Amino acid sequence: MTQNVKKVVLAYSGGLDTSVILKWLMETYDCEVVTFSGDLGQVDDMAKVKANALKTGAVKAYVEDLKEEFVRDYVFPAFRANAIYEGTYLLGTSIARPLIAKRQVEIAAREAADAVSHGATGKGNDQVRFEVSYLALNPYIKIIAPWREWDLNSRTALMDFARRHGIAVPTTHQKPYSTDGNLLHISYEGGVLEDPWAAPPEDIFTLTTDPREAPDTEEIIEMDFLRGDPVAVNGEALSPAALLQRLNALGGRHGIGRLDIVENRFVGMKSRGVYETPGGTILRMAHMGLESITLDREVLHLRDSLLPQYSRLIYNGFWFAPEMRVLQGMVDQIQAGVQGTVRLGLYKGHCRILGRKSDRSLYREDFATFEGDEVYSHRDAEGFIRLNALRLRIQAMLGQGRG
Repeated sequence: MTQNVKKVVLAYSGGLDTSVILKWLMETYDCEVVTFSGDLGQVDDMAKVKANALKTGAVKAYVEDLKEEFVRDYVFPAFRANAIYEGTYLLGTSIARPLIAKRQVEIAAREAADAVSHGATGKGNDQVRFEVSYLALNPYIKIIAPWREWDLNSRTALMDFARRHGIAVPTTHQKPYSTDGNLLHISYEGGVLEDPWAAPPEDIFTLTTDPREAPDTEEIIEMDFLRGDPVAVNGEALSPAALLQRLNALGGRHGIGRLDIVENRFVGMKSRGVYETPGGTILRMAHMGLESITLDREVLHLRDSLLPQYSRLIYNGFWFAPEMRVLQGMVDQIQAGVQGTVRLGLYKGHCRILGRKSDRSLYREDFATFEGDEVYSHRDAEGFIRLNALRLRIQAMLGQGRG
């Protein structure tokens, strides 16, 4: 081994990978292992996760409810920017990793641990997200990445290791999916999903109804926003986590938020993933609808021009980078006047905007109307057009030999 460690804080989900890693760390490094399991809204029984960690050999098992912090300090800031990776992915896994890494580093300091560990593979994005965050928060922390060290190079090998060591895990040979869930989404990778031609089996979905089986009547909802964040649904004020839970229930009932994509991983390969993001899909649609009447055109276009870079920073694991702080500061300043109400319709996998209003609205019916008005002179448009076309006229004149 290249490192001597006495105590490790492991990001522990209780799934196949981290259950095996817990035992492997103890055997390989002859060290104590403290587990950290953050409740970010996944469907796991956290009491059972803690019990399994202790049963497998952890000297201490931290389980913390981070739902409010997760939504308030990570999800909402990203959605204020309308973050989306490659035009489709709402970053459900990516946005959770910096919070988990932060708590690991904090617990390592509390426990006088000299190392941290995670269950991300050597092929994936999560190894980067975890480790860049660790080093941004504690540049001296030791990092153990078992997938880059051991010879357990497949999920089949992991399941065999677990069976030999009497470790109970939910993954089976029949459904060997890798899943990650939180209040924002749940993801599915691996197994039959590695064939991008194969349709995802219907039985993998857990948050959303099959849109074909969703209610036959459209459901109308309203969302209130303040400074770019949602604060109420149908007039009921809710905490960040409770609000996202409400949107998940609404979107899930109507089959909203399913996504099947092939994305470009940071490490250089393409990966097929299936996602469910019901509440986030509704939230982004509503937020963009409100922005359409509250943001200045050039401010909106400037923010949107930076959106791909902002989203890549989250996807690639640079939440704690200085450039991210600069971008977030700009986003938050832009969102100061994004307040008001949006009305949406939910129906069989689709979400549509039915109306939007705000006391900070820049939309002026007296300017936009097709009826007669006294505030806009149509003749002004001629000079506006000719001035904007001037450089094009000069190019055309030059091309026609009339320079």
